[in-house]
Amino acid sequence: MSAHEPVDALYRDHHAWLLNWLQRRQPHGDQASDVAHDTFLQVLLRPQLIAGLRQPRAWLSSVAKGLLIDRFRRQKLEAAYLHALAQLPEAEAPSAERQLMLLQTLMQIDALLDGLPAKARMAFLLSRLEGLSY
Repeated sequence: MSAHEPVDALYRDHHAWLLNWLQRRQPHGDQASDVAHDTFLQVLLRPQLIAGLRQPRAWLSSVAKGLLIDRFRRQKLEAAYLHALAQLPEAEAPSAERQLMLLQTLMQIDALLDGLPAKARMAFLLSRLEGLSY
């Protein structure tokens, strides 16, 4: 038995189900396919989890939900950033390269903030954005 055989079996047995599950939750089929592939990428990164899976579909759907949430948050963040850029006078707008760097930095900050407990995140945001004390 090869090291990838459990991953291959999980993919064969559940990919079509996961893709169908995602398509019901995503209006765009290509995004559902991307999330399904990203979900199985998570499996490839943690193959040791496969042996202990009793309900693989529940685990796959949980991973996929997290990826959908991340994707939605990223899209919201990107839309807000692009809206803010559109408000700038053309002479002040950053270059395309700088825009990409800023967007990536915003996504990293968002991911770090998401990792904080809710109260700590709120205290940080109120401190930095509203000037309130801790």
